[in-house]
Amino acid sequence: MKQNHKIRRAFALSSIAITAFALSSFCPALAEDQPIPKPDGKPADMTKPVQVFILMGQSNMVGLGKITGPEISLENAVKEKKKYPYMIDETGAWSVRQDVRFVRYMSGKGPLNNEFMTVTGKSMGPEYGIGHVVGNAIDAPVMILKSCIGNRSLGWDLLPPGSKQIEGVEKDKTGAEKTFIYAGYGDSPDKWEKGTEPAKIAWHAGLQYDGDVADAKKALADLATHYPGATKFEVAGFFFWQGEKDCGNAVHSANYEKNLVTFIASLRKDFNSPNAKFVLGTLGESAKGSTGNGGLVLDAQLAVDGTSGKHPEFKGNVATIYTNPMAQGGSGNGHYGGKAEVYMDVGEAMGKAMVELLKTKP
Repeated sequence: MKQNHKIRRAFALSSIAITAFALSSFCPALAEDQPIPKPDGKPADMTKPVQVFILMGQSNMVGLGKITGPEISLENAVKEKKKYPYMIDETGAWSVRQDVRFVRYMSGKGPLNNEFMTVTGKSMGPEYGIGHVVGNAIDAPVMILKSCIGNRSLGWDLLPPGSKQIEGVEKDKTGAEKTFIYAGYGDSPDKWEKGTEPAKIAWHAGLQYDGDVADAKKALADLATHYPGATKFEVAGFFFWQGEKDCGNAVHSANYEKNLVTFIASLRKDFNSPNAKFVLGTLGESAKGSTGNGGLVLDAQLAVDGTSGKHPEFKGNVATIYTNPMAQGGSGNGHYGGKAEVYMDVGEAMGKAMVELLKTKP
């Protein structure tokens, strides 16, 4: 009960933040075609609320890009290929941002990361590209808060609140067609034959959504631990990179767009942030014009883009990053071969898209 009260109090404080704060804190000096500068080592203006960006998805958002070792590593890309020069300081050590905090939770475990942004551990996701781009564009303190785990689908594990049951037709081993009911939010199991009584299992639709949201709220309820000196925050945006598991299910991929629209609305509601921006990345292996389940998921992800998609309510507040040109021939299921450059390039692109969205007044 005390923890719940603490969470409610923290989110009540966040609602005090001025709606247009992200605009007032935006630095127009960072242009699209300018190189990303090295961190200046200065702390953020702590009189302003922490601008929180929540990262969700599955394994590629968790991050399996290699940091050290082979040619595919971040170390090789930065120190041998001389790419991403902002990632190291003048001495050649990994740079440290004093204005961007990186916090990570995973299915109730954490914080697994809780430091001012620098390179740590053995693997990485898109957080470094995101954090440096967004951190350079905002004067206020920034928190990159990652809450996700691998092998999760939007149509089942991450199914958002409000999602209804749907029907789907499948063929059994004999070729006979059967109609199944696919779970709505809170239902268990994931499907059952129409007209039968479902036998519940130890998982329900949306359980991972609930857990990832709860982890992020736990971090924000203890703000001073996760961003020393901070007293208030505002959830300014969400980043989402996911879709591999849904591609393995015809019904989930066919309903991906509907679930994604509900997912965006649910996150904004759950974090009391109706004006928070939302940026998602497509699967790198999916090229425009693709067919099959992968094509359905790609089309759904492109459909929510606020500029070229088909949902007018997302204009100026949702952006889709088409990652195929950055994937270097890799795939989401193959984790892009562990190539750090893919994660960096996707992160930079997602960060730049967020910066552009932050210029748009709600």
